Amino acid sequence: MAHDDLRTGLRIANPPDPEALTREKARLGAVAGQGWLAQGRAYWGLLGPGFLQSAMTLGGGTATAAIFAGAVFGYALLWVAPVAMLLGVSVLAAVSHQTLSTGMRPFEAMRRYAGAPIAWSWATGALLASIIWHFSHYALASALVVDVGSILGFRLSPIAAGVAVLAWAVSLSLLYGRSEAWLRTYERLLKYMVWFVILCFGFVVSQTGISDWGALGRGFLAFEIPQGRAGIIGATVVLSGLSAAVGVNQLFLYPYTLLARGWGREHRRLAHVDLLVGTFGPYLLATSLIVIATANTIHLDPAYDGTRLSPVEAAQSLAGVIGPAFGRVVFDLGVLGMVLSSMTLHMLACGFVCSEVFGWEFGGRRYQLATLLPLPGILGCVYWSEIAVWVAVPTNIVCGLFLPLVYFGIVRLQRSRGYLGDDRPQGLLGGVWLLGMAAGTLLLTTFFVWYLLTNGPAYFSGLFG
Repeated sequence: MAHDDLRTGLRIANPPDPEALTREKARLGAVAGQGWLAQGRAYWGLLGPGFLQSAMTLGGGTATAAIFAGAVFGYALLWVAPVAMLLGVSVLAAVSHQTLSTGMRPFEAMRRYAGAPIAWSWATGALLASIIWHFSHYALASALVVDVGSILGFRLSPIAAGVAVLAWAVSLSLLYGRSEAWLRTYERLLKYMVWFVILCFGFVVSQTGISDWGALGRGFLAFEIPQGRAGIIGATVVLSGLSAAVGVNQLFLYPYTLLARGWGREHRRLAHVDLLVGTFGPYLLATSLIVIATANTIHLDPAYDGTRLSPVEAAQSLAGVIGPAFGRVVFDLGVLGMVLSSMTLHMLACGFVCSEVFGWEFGGRRYQLATLLPLPGILGCVYWSEIAVWVAVPTNIVCGLFLPLVYFGIVRLQRSRGYLGDDRPQGLLGGVWLLGMAAGTLLLTTFFVWYLLTNGPAYFSGLFG
């Protein structure tokens, strides 16, 4: 395979130190044939890209899907998050295998071996999704900041809160790519924010308890989709959860973060472990804790009518359990941490997409300007502040429309001998992996088509009518 012209990878301003990278690869090679304990010790200090995926996917869309799943249906939809992320991780694992095996820039690989229409749909979808998401994220973040401010005695308008959020997002997103040290600092900060979110909602669940352990188990294993009058909302929440687990912009960003770290063939196993530890684990913990927390509070509140829900109402539902002020602050900060980490990565994705498509230098002036493309989303804190949580649900679905085609392209790459050559997964494991990806893609496509033809018009007219 003549891939030398594509091995430049991500155009980063400050590549990793070659000598350190050589030692890292030698260490990974040395532990490759050893046991799990030795490999785990070697891998632990190198984990990072997986936590970036957690920070991106644990955003407003995930929070929204989990909040409504618990608030409206109790424990019944606990299965959605793990199923969605299992599909997502299998696809991300395929992306990491492809990228690290070939060293090819993913956009060019998709264009050359899966087709230009799929590649351009991937890039366009990643850019649009990153921009569209900011409207609901600013709506949600500003409402949360206003509520925290009111608890602490500060009166803030949604616009003032939105400006504060904008300052945070711009400052943090521009750190990435300035140097290797800044890159590591950025990733470490996002990792801390992921675990902060989990601790916040873990504390809420520890205070509210588990009301029904049998129902909790059925929620993970029964794969129930609500019927009857609740069917439209139930199908919407399920589809929203499936779309929020791994977004099209996240799929575009992920392989470039691997290249930015200088990872190669020696890192393929590490990348899979990184996805399990840094992406699947935190996502499962955070979403499950949010569902359980809202099931224990909002779902049991007779005043909640099962429709729209503001973040303040969601936070106030914990007041009687944890305390009038403390409960609201914990809930607000947990969701806010999810939103802020996701927003900065959406901006980073915009820079990545434009750098790759137009050949701009990563970290340069044009890249930095591209990261600012989502900033019109600040208007969301003006127009949608009253339904800040609920408006993220249709955003999930709209952005998720790009996923089936991109998944199809990744499946094509996974079975392409011209692209992967001898690195194409073989044997029983390779067949199961490919079959699972193909089945998941078909299932997601079928669910999208069914939903849009049956429930979509009724739901969107109810939301915006």
